[in-house]
Amino acid sequence: MSAPRPSAERFTLHHGAVALPQGLLWLESARTLVAADAHLAYEEVIGGALPLWSTAESTHALLLAARRMQARELVLLGDVIHGSRMSEGAARTVIAALDLLRAEMRVTLVAGNHEGRSRGAAVLGATEEAIERDGWMLVHGDRPVVAPRTIVGHLHPSLPLGGGAHVPAFLASPRTIVVPALTPYSNGLNVLSREAVAALRTLEAEPNALHVVASTPDRVFPFGALGALRATLRAGTGARPQRYRRALRPDRP
Repeated sequence: MSAPRPSAERFTLHHGAVALPQGLLWLESARTLVAADAHLAYEEVIGGALPLWSTAESTHALLLAARRMQARELVLLGDVIHGSRMSEGAARTVIAALDLLRAEMRVTLVAGNHEGRSRGAAVLGATEEAIERDGWMLVHGDRPVVAPRTIVGHLHPSLPLGGGAHVPAFLASPRTIVVPALTPYSNGLNVLSREAVAALRTLEAEPNALHVVASTPDRVFPFGALGALRATLRAGTGARPQRYRRALRPDRP
């Protein structure tokens, strides 16, 4: 994964761990679908008095992906909800969405920082702090963790496209995978920024060695090593956001 490669419907980040469209991760041996930072009921929690459209949209995307992959399990990797305080109506909407998912497969909820001290128990029920699947430790990523191989969310990594647009992106090495956010509301953390590199050092000793795989609704786009992308940008060789936008056009015949 040292250099950019053609887009595809899936891309292997590391043995048995596969990047899918919609920012979803697939663990082959466990047949587990992983989604991070859904932030369900976002509209309600921020006090926007808006329909909870993103909860229905995210649930639909997860159901389609689970059926396509014939998943046995779905792991929601922290920040399942945007906050633990919501109206009874919003709580019912989230519970109904989770029930739809549970009707298709086992659903495991990992708590994140947005679940707060209650861990979202009133809406989510039981949650986990960390789980192990296929030799990976899955945690939200807001707290330090010591494990040989970790899969985290929390950072909402994204690749800027210019004009304020962005695309969710995986970051991956043989020992660390950062899953992008499922929520449509987050611009995410620009993976080319110094802030991203600083944040990634808490997870990976060599953050520039992580590889960037952008994820659109129907394709994934491997961009190569993060350090190489950042170096190209610093050198002024044309790797501007507009170039990434062009690169994200499907290259199918």
